[in-house]
Amino acid sequence: MAMRALIEALGARVVQAIERFGFGVSLLFESIYWLIVGPRYKQRVHLWQIAEEFRKIGVNATFIVNGLSVVVGMMLAIQLLYALSDFGAESQVLLAIAKSVTREFSPLITGIIVAGRSGAALAAKIGSQVVNQEVDALKVMGIVPVRFLVLPPLIAMVLALPMLIILADISGIFGGALFSVGKMDMTLAAYMKASLDVLVLSDVMQGLIKSVVFAVIIALVGATMGLQVKGGAEGVGRATTQAVVISITLIVITDMIFSYFLTQ
Repeated sequence: MAMRALIEALGARVVQAIERFGFGVSLLFESIYWLIVGPRYKQRVHLWQIAEEFRKIGVNATFIVNGLSVVVGMMLAIQLLYALSDFGAESQVLLAIAKSVTREFSPLITGIIVAGRSGAALAAKIGSQVVNQEVDALKVMGIVPVRFLVLPPLIAMVLALPMLIILADISGIFGGALFSVGKMDMTLAAYMKASLDVLVLSDVMQGLIKSVVFAVIIALVGATMGLQVKGGAEGVGRATTQAVVISITLIVITDMIFSYFLTQ
C-alpha cells in the first residue's frame, strides 16, 4: 500500500508538472497573440505599463546585480590565480575570467537574482489578484487578463535582462581586475582594455541569448503559479515559493543545455 501511495503521488506530481508546462506555453502564445492583435480589439499594451515593470525588474535590480557580479569576478580571480599558478599560467587568468563571466556567470547569476526578486513578486501580485477575485473583475470589465497582467512584465523582462547582463559582464570583469591587477603587475585600465580585446562577439552573444530565454522562463513561471493559486493567502505564499524554486531549476537546466550546444 505504501508503494502504491508513493507511485500515485509521483504520478500526480508528473501530471501537475505537465499541466503547468502546457499552461505556461499557452500563456506565451496568448501573450504573443494579444501583442499583435491587441490594438485591433482595443486591448493595446500601454507603454507606461511596460515602463513601470521595466523599472521594477531592471532599474531596481541594478545595484544588487552589479554588486554580486563584482564579488563573483573577484571570486573567479582568486580561484583561477590559485589554480593556474601551479602551471605558471597566471597570464591566462585575464582570458579565463573574461570568457567565464560573459558566457556563463553573468547570465546565470543575473537570472537567479531576477527570478528571486521579480519572479516571486509577479507570482505574489497575480496570486493576490486571483484570491481577491480581481482577475474575474477584469474579465467582467472586458479586459483580457493575459494582456493586462502577463504581457507587460513579459516584455519588460525580455528587455531588462539582457541590459542587466551587459552591466553584469562589465562588473564581473571589473571585480576580477580588482584582485588580479596586483598579482599580474598591470594597471586597472590596462586590465580592462586587455579583457575587452580578448572577447569576441560570440562570447557576449551567448550570454544575451541565454538572457532572453531566462526572461521568458521567469515571467511565464511567475504568471503560471500566480494564476493557478488556490487556498487564499497561504496559497499565495506557496505559489511564490514554488515560482522561485521552479524558475531557478529551469534556469540552471537551460543554462547547462545552452552551454553544451553553444560550445560545440
